[in-house]
Amino acid sequence: MPQNYETDGAAIYRQSFRIIRTEADLGRFSPEEERIAVRMIHAAGLVELASRIRFSPSFAEAAIAALQAGAPILCDARMVSEGITAKRLPAANPILCTLNDPQVPALAERMSNTRSAAALEFWRPYLAGALVAIGNAPTALFHLLDMLEDPACPRPAAIIGCPVGFVGAAESKEALWHAQPVPCCVVEGRLGGSAVTVAAVNAIASPAE
Repeated sequence: MPQNYETDGAAIYRQSFRIIRTEADLGRFSPEEERIAVRMIHAAGLVELASRIRFSPSFAEAAIAALQAGAPILCDARMVSEGITAKRLPAANPILCTLNDPQVPALAERMSNTRSAAALEFWRPYLAGALVAIGNAPTALFHLLDMLEDPACPRPAAIIGCPVGFVGAAESKEALWHAQPVPCCVVEGRLGGSAVTVAAVNAIASPAE
């Protein structure tokens, strides 16, 4: 027998967000933060993610303003850069992932670090006022924090720091939250990932949705 299931994509989204808002504890979020958090929860399929999401003061406002001003989005992995819905971006914002730059492997060897960390060195010309989206590599987030220790390093407008995993992920996000060199969003602990990070960017891109 044919399966009976919802086939309207828009209806699936509406019902999903309604379930999230019913089941998740969203009371501590501002309206803009809530909209971002709901998208992140939806991407993870985990209502309990709400308790792990942290927004620093003015994060949502800073990130939205950056995109509306045409700022680039700097991504640590292609899974992040490819997931961003370009048509949602308010100013045809450039999306940049430098991980596959041919100079990265040699630089990583000289730095004695991962390719994900080394790739961030190629962000420097684009970093000022950018929206940073790190959803995969803890080493990238750690290296970004090291870069921002230098007063001469350009400052992004906001950082989404949601790397996932068992080695360094929780610690890198804790370091970002403690330092807060610019407004930031994190998912505490081992959870996070590219899909969650992409969801946050896409929500920020359409604040009136």
